[in-house]
This record gives sequence, C-alpha cells and structure tokens, in this order.
Amino acid sequence: MKNRILLGMSMLVAATMMMACGSDDAADDSSGEVTITLSQQDVAATAEGGTFTVHVTCTGREWTAFTSDDWMRVSVSGSTAQTGTVTITVNANNGEARTGVVTVKSGLVREVITVAQAAVVVVPIDDEDIEAPEGYRLVWHDEFDEGTTLGGDWTHEVQNAYWVNNELQNYRSGTADGQRVTELVNGELHINCFRGSDGKIYSGRVYAKVNTGWKYGYFEARIQLPQGKGTWPAFWMMPVNNNFATNPWPGCGEIDIMEEVGADPGDVSATIHCNKYNNGGTSVEHGGTHFSDAESAFHVYACEWTADEIRFLFDGRQVLRYRNDGSGKDAWPFNVAFYPILNLAWGGDWGGYKGVDESALPCALRVDYVRVFQK
Repeated sequence: MKNRILLGMSMLVAATMMMACGSDDAADDSSGEVTITLSQQDVAATAEGGTFTVHVTCTGREWTAFTSDDWMRVSVSGSTAQTGTVTITVNANNGEARTGVVTVKSGLVREVITVAQAAVVVVPIDDEDIEAPEGYRLVWHDEFDEGTTLGGDWTHEVQNAYWVNNELQNYRSGTADGQRVTELVNGELHINCFRGSDGKIYSGRVYAKVNTGWKYGYFEARIQLPQGKGTWPAFWMMPVNNNFATNPWPGCGEIDIMEEVGADPGDVSATIHCNKYNNGGTSVEHGGTHFSDAESAFHVYACEWTADEIRFLFDGRQVLRYRNDGSGKDAWPFNVAFYPILNLAWGGDWGGYKGVDESALPCALRVDYVRVFQK
C-alpha cells in the first residue's frame, strides 16, 4: 500500500511537471503564432517630406507602432483590430540624407518599416549683384521686383484681433476691405496697416518657406520701419512643423532678428526666446541699438546662426551674440529648421504699452529684400 501511494504521488508530480512544461511551450507557441504583415517595409521620402500610409494585418489581439526618430511622427488606426494603418509624417529635410525606423509590434513580435529621406538639394543662385558673406552662398532670396503681389514662397497668416499679445490688428491674406495688406511697390514689399470702413484694423504677417525653412545660415533683410505710436514691426523666425501642444512656446525657441515699437522710435532690438531665457531683458538674450533714421531710411538687419551661436548684426555691426552653452534644449532649442517672418502689428502688450496714436494710420513696413545664405 505504501509503495502504491508513493508511486501515485510520483506520477502526480511528473504529470504536474509535464503540464507546467506544456504550458510554457504553449505560451511560446502562442507568441510565435502572432504574425504581422505590412503592405510595405520601405518608405522613400523626398527632402520636402510628406505623409505615408502603411497597411497592417496582425493576428494578435492588439498592436501598436512607434519611432525614436524626432524628424518623423507616427499615428496608428485600428490597433485593437486585426487590420489597421500606420501613418508616418516625415518632416522636411534641410541637410544630408537620413534613414529612420518605425517599429510595429504585437506582444513579443516586431516588424520594421525603414524610412529613407533624400538630402536637400541646394542649387547656388548665380546673382552677381548679391554679395554673400565670406564662407557663405546665396540659397534663397526675394528682391520683390517682379509683379505686384507676393509669390508662392510666401504664406499669409489669417487671424483676428487679440490672437496674440493682445494686438489690435486683424491679419488677412492679400486684401481687406478692398485694400491690400501686402503689395509690391517699386521693388519693395509693403506690409500695410490701416483702419477699414468697418472700424477694424488690418495688417499683414507673412512667412517665407514656412514648410521647409532652413537650419543654420545667414539671414538678412533691408527694412525701413513705419512711424507712429502703436506700430510694432518685426523680422523674426520660428521653427518649422512645430507641434505647440507638445513643444510649447518659448521652449520651442524664437529668433527675433529685429523689432521696434513706434512708442520708442529708432530703438531697434534683437532677442532670443527659450525656456532658460524669456523676456528677462538681460544682455545674454537681448541687445540692440538706436538708429535716428530707422523710420525714414533703410537699414540691414541680419543674424548669423550656427550650431554654436547666433549673432545679430545691424548694418554689419554686432548687437547681440547668443552662445550655445551645451546645457540642452532649455537653453538651445535652435537645432531644427526655422522660417523667416515679417509682420506689422498694431498695439498689444509691447506695441501699445504707451497707447496708440490713431493718426499714424495708415502706415507701412517697407522691405527692400530678404536673403538667406548658407555655408
């Protein structure tokens, strides 16, 4: 009887061990049985970027996709079903060719989509009348000497009053109340600010190459500023394709090449904005000079931007030098492409800090040219 009990116990232990082993094997088999099928595993993007859709079939109960490359974004649809899509949005490339990876996973199973993006093709512009800074070549410019309206490289902002900074103007595209907010006149861009018949203030804010911009370079414009208390003209830059929900201002960075408010005529300034330095007014982040004829004559406002520093120059004289201190994004978010902006605001937190003079309207920001050079 004793032997029979021992024999039964041994058989029970053996059976339990076999079941345990069988359970592990089954789990491995289960993970191995999951398959992920992709409609394509290679995506080829041009330097301009774009959006691409990959169809996914997965035998697992759920799946997802992700990437660690910051120059593209990934979203998924149908991840709880056996069929769905991966949408890949590739940012514009302003440098050399690059390759990234999007991973599609379900449990322990992985499949990879390889994304290859072409390098930007820079064709030097042959214009003997334009002198490039030493070590640079001209890569884009607008002399505003063809036609009467801005060309396809420019995008107008359309927003109502109080959109930002409590500014009073309404930005429009092309015309408002039968008048042009931007126009080309005698080889100049005029950004007009005026009161319409409806009592509203209208003006223009325009972006150059908003979808591509440039990463690093020498940016300059020759500008005559408007007169009048309440005017707030600016020549500045913001990052391309920035998601302000996940990378809000000022952490995304802002490069203000030139600003002036008509309440302080002739005081022109340059400023950078980031998390570490934002409207502190310190000499690290802000500089400028006084031009007694800033509102009656043209001056050249420029910045030279490299991976190490941003230098601001007015008529060739440095007014601010901001260095990359190597501490990271809070102090240096300036490692992505930015696009140039020209605008004429009316009133607002700074432009209207001494009030506004309605008799100054209409007025215009006059721009002789905008030029971009790269090494």
